[in-house]
Amino acid sequence: MRNIPVIKLGVVAVSRDCFPIELSRARRGALVDAFQKKYGQIVTVQTIIESETNVETALKELRDAEVNALLVYLGNFGPEGPETIIAQRFDGPVMFAAAAEESRETVRSDRGDAYCGMLNASYNIGLRGLTNVYIPEYPVGTADEIADMLHDFEAISRVVLGVRNLKVITFGPRPHDFLACNAPIKPLYDLGVVNVQENSELDLYAAFKAHENDKRIPEIMKDMESELGEGNRMPGILPKLAQYEATLLDWVEQNRGIAKYVFLANKCWPAFQTEFGFVPCYVNSRFASRLMPISCEVDIYGGLSEYMAACANEAPPTILDINNTVPADLYQEQIKGKYNYALDDTFMGFHCGNTPICHLTQGEMKYQLIMKRALEPDTEPNITRGTLEGDLKPGDITFFRLQGAADATLHSYIAQGEVLPVPTGSFGGIGVFAIAEMARFYRHVLIQKRYPHHGAVTYGKVGKVLFEALKMLGVTDVDHNRPAGMLYPQENPFR
Repeated sequence: MRNIPVIKLGVVAVSRDCFPIELSRARRGALVDAFQKKYGQIVTVQTIIESETNVETALKELRDAEVNALLVYLGNFGPEGPETIIAQRFDGPVMFAAAAEESRETVRSDRGDAYCGMLNASYNIGLRGLTNVYIPEYPVGTADEIADMLHDFEAISRVVLGVRNLKVITFGPRPHDFLACNAPIKPLYDLGVVNVQENSELDLYAAFKAHENDKRIPEIMKDMESELGEGNRMPGILPKLAQYEATLLDWVEQNRGIAKYVFLANKCWPAFQTEFGFVPCYVNSRFASRLMPISCEVDIYGGLSEYMAACANEAPPTILDINNTVPADLYQEQIKGKYNYALDDTFMGFHCGNTPICHLTQGEMKYQLIMKRALEPDTEPNITRGTLEGDLKPGDITFFRLQGAADATLHSYIAQGEVLPVPTGSFGGIGVFAIAEMARFYRHVLIQKRYPHHGAVTYGKVGKVLFEALKMLGVTDVDHNRPAGMLYPQENPFR
């Protein structure tokens, strides 16, 4: 199952007619060599754009090669009209970059002036109102430098194309008192999402019952047993979990429609346990491992955030509550003096048991403690079984959320930090997180802008990619955790 785009990059060189076309051809060749040595294949468009008549020929080459993300490369000054026409007519993300001069010998007679041409290209991009264009922070460089920019663009394109070929499938309304998971639909269509299909829990229950004797159940159970290993503490619940996994797999394939990619947002309590007879967390974790997240509590924008994070770094995401403070005694014993974080830079990220096992130090199948207190307080756990629990592995992370607010506007935050190698001593899928200046970020972004408690988490630092992808998707309100001395708009300077 491949639930995120495969990017096939192409590069088209451009050349202004009063500059040597050989300069663009040679610089294109150097760029392609640099990229392929470091990152992989890229399609070279043989047609060099000098005039409008070259555009259709180049576009045909791109279509024939099935290129879905394009670099327009200014090997010299470039023709501002034709080079932006191809960006306008290309069906996918487009990056513009320009070649730096290689040496004093180059500027003696073979100067390319692409540094100047990039300005005119930008002006014409604006004239045409192009929204599919990505321009790096400093879009001029050597072949090696532009190869690195192009590698970032590959990830940015995965996010953009993923969102614009995506279907959202949901089951059930939000649980009672979960208004924080409010999900206005219109902003999803503004982003380019293909469709949103909302279903009832009864639809899901009927489909689940129809899979009672599904022939795949033993095979899915065997795969679960292999994945859990010694962490399989609740073996008796696996048949139902396998039946549920088969149900969801079929639902996705039968309801995908014209969309290439899917994520789900499902209700998971309280009636789920009494009627289905288990907690769906472990199955949710397995779908996240396939890069098809299932967000908890019908949190559509939480699931979308997970999906975008998965596209950004091609790694399984999770969704966690920004949950509880780190106790002072734990901080004193395990963090202070070992890591450069204040107590209020730290917090615990938690959810019942939906984090993929690859992100846990020792994942174990357990039961949901809080649900058991309410649903079966005086018996052995039965209907509350199905969580995947353990401490999160240490490592760099990106905390991210794109939110459709109650007024149907879009805003987002991106915060990079880390999971510390500190045992939590708690239950669920949980970890000790550290984000610089978290206390101020918590007050002046999360609270000030009314974000819900859920955040998408991915391992690795992908803030740069997500930030640029959000811009290409038209999201301009993007916050981050500001360093000390850089005030938020509403922050009291006399604090």
